[in-house]
Order: sequence, then C-alpha cells, then structure tokens
Amino acid sequence: MIYVQLTVHQSIYIHLLKVENVTNSSVLQIGSSGKMQALSQLYNTGEFETLAEEAEIEGAQEPLVPLSPT
Repeated sequence: MIYVQLTVHQSIYIHLLKVENVTNSSVLQIGSSGKMQALSQLYNTGEFETLAEEAEIEGAQEPLVPLSPT
C-alpha cells in the first residue's frame, strides 16, 4: 500500500462578512476543513436581566406527514 500525505497551507482574508440569519443548526464554513467540531454559543445581546416567561401550549396540531407508531 502507498500512503500519501498532503499538507495544505491556506490563507483567507475577509474584508467584510455579513450574516443575515443564524439558526440553531446553522454551519458557517470558511475554507476547507478536515474535521468539523460542534460549537454552541449563547449570547444575551438584548442585555436582559430576568428569565423570559414560560411558553404556553395553545393547541395540539397533527403532523403534516403521518408518522408511524413506534
């Protein structure tokens, strides 16, 4: 067997990066990645000092796609 080792050196210069929306499962990747690791960060950008009130369930809805029983 022949094993090939490849080393890539990469420089990326970003002058402006504008992100309109980020959701809980978003991935923003710049450049190449041999291994991606999960990262979760929570920011209090509104400078709230108390917890939000508990959400209320307003009514049960049937799923749009029928689910098989487990």
